[in-house]
Amino acid sequence: MSLRHALLGLLSERPASGYDLLKRFDTSLANVWPATQSQIYTELTKLAGTGLITVAAEGPRGRKEYALTEEGLTELRHWLTETKPQRTTRSDVLLRVFFLGVLEPEQGRAYLADLAGQSAEAYDELRALADSIDWDDDDLSVHGRIALEYGLRFHEMRREWAAWAAGQLK
Repeated sequence: MSLRHALLGLLSERPASGYDLLKRFDTSLANVWPATQSQIYTELTKLAGTGLITVAAEGPRGRKEYALTEEGLTELRHWLTETKPQRTTRSDVLLRVFFLGVLEPEQGRAYLADLAGQSAEAYDELRALADSIDWDDDDLSVHGRIALEYGLRFHEMRREWAAWAAGQLK
């Protein structure tokens, strides 16, 4: 996934300013694909330059509202249907697990307990986010809830796995 496609996806729902997109990012995609304000504004400029989005309106203090063009929608659909997701194979967490044997067992258990705690904390943060959102029936809400559910299930599974793994250490 790229920031480019994340922004095209958000703009597929409705036009928005860079500020609006940043706020929507913070409440929807930040847990999946974090981006800074400068990254978002830089990418919006690039997207406008390539014709994938257009400046639909300009307001006070140079505020621009962007809208998805037909070319942008075509690119988003192409990315969704014809581009395979990259398989992430590197995991700093699991690489460390492979080498826990060089530590004392209590240090390994402490690492896994910390991982379980991080997962529980991430789960709680996602649960609070889910509870704070005024969900709607629009596409971003429906699919956002589905993506959020993935995060909840992932962190719960990792917490349970870490507790199990700690019990496996001699």
